[in-house]
Amino acid sequence: MATERSRTTPVALVLRLCLHLLVAGLLAIAVARAAFAARGGDPAAVGAAASAMAAVYAVGPRLAAVHRSRRGAALWLALLGVTWAGVLVATQDGVWLAFPLYFLELHLLGRRSGLVAVGLTAAAAIAGWSFHQHAFNLAASIGPLLGAAVATATVLGYQALYRESEERRRLIDELTAARADLAAAHHAAGVLAERERLAREIHDTLAQSLSSIQLLLRAAQRALPERTEAAAGYVEQARQAAQDNLDEARRFVRALTPPALDGDPLSVALERLCATTTAHSGLPVHLHVSGEQVRLPAAQEVALLRIAQSALGNTVRHAKASRAEVTLSYMEGEVALDVFDDGAGFDPAAVAGRTDGEGGFGLPSMRARARALGGSFTVESAPGEGTALAVQLPVAPAPEAGP
Repeated sequence: MATERSRTTPVALVLRLCLHLLVAGLLAIAVARAAFAARGGDPAAVGAAASAMAAVYAVGPRLAAVHRSRRGAALWLALLGVTWAGVLVATQDGVWLAFPLYFLELHLLGRRSGLVAVGLTAAAAIAGWSFHQHAFNLAASIGPLLGAAVATATVLGYQALYRESEERRRLIDELTAARADLAAAHHAAGVLAERERLAREIHDTLAQSLSSIQLLLRAAQRALPERTEAAAGYVEQARQAAQDNLDEARRFVRALTPPALDGDPLSVALERLCATTTAHSGLPVHLHVSGEQVRLPAAQEVALLRIAQSALGNTVRHAKASRAEVTLSYMEGEVALDVFDDGAGFDPAAVAGRTDGEGGFGLPSMRARARALGGSFTVESAPGEGTALAVQLPVAPAPEAGP
């Protein structure tokens, strides 16, 4: 009663109320039979014994010790048993009160102690009945023993169902907690994926364009004050690059496709990128297209354009190249993009192994874009031998727009 009994459910409350009513009803019947039946016993003695038992029974549920410890419950049951023995001696009808006592003993004392108490109560009931009948017979013991068996089966079955219900509740709580943890993990993974995507977008667009603006403004600074016309041209190119940057920033907010691809095929966007790179940096960049051109899904076109932007940005800033070549190849079920420059080159393994935070974000970003679409990304370079990037994506032609 200290642990399991502290949690009351509607079913437990109903059972408890029924038990109270049963005790009260059996005591009332014993008193009534003593008053009106010939063999009900001495009315005064029965009334006094029934009142004592009723008082002890009524006090027990209100005592905190009865609910909190089995020792307190055992003491209360012992006192209740003494008063019941008084009723049993006063009238043979007291034997029926053994039935609610079985439930109390099994519920309050635990399995082993409760079974012992039930056995003693059944023996007392049989002895009390035999006392009033002035003889012992086997038939008189069937009622108390049968009642003990029914009460034991009922209580043990209820306790088994209660334990199973508690186990299910615990499992449901664990499942609910696991689902909450899983939802939080999915949310965190989504946040990280979105951060990575935005990092790639910013690196391949805004960062590359800002780097071009910086180079143009440095060129304008070197041209001043002697070559003001050339400086003005550099400033105009920087202004146009800043405008393109603004368009990219607005696209992030609107979550639209890149402005460089709006309404144009990928080859046209790459041609525009090559021309812009040449105009901003002075590095000759040429585009070569092979195979039958088809319109690709937006995800593939965006990825290839961003990879080309990042690769050419790296070439302009780091390669010190005299020329660069971009090749777009359409093949059956696949599209390939190759970017080559004849610059200083580098050691790809050394760059990938940098742990000082200076390894750059360009190569990992390009590789992540390709892998996200099920493609491959390779880098071939060596100091003094230039650099070649190759991207291959498995694609299917984009569905044609309806009329």
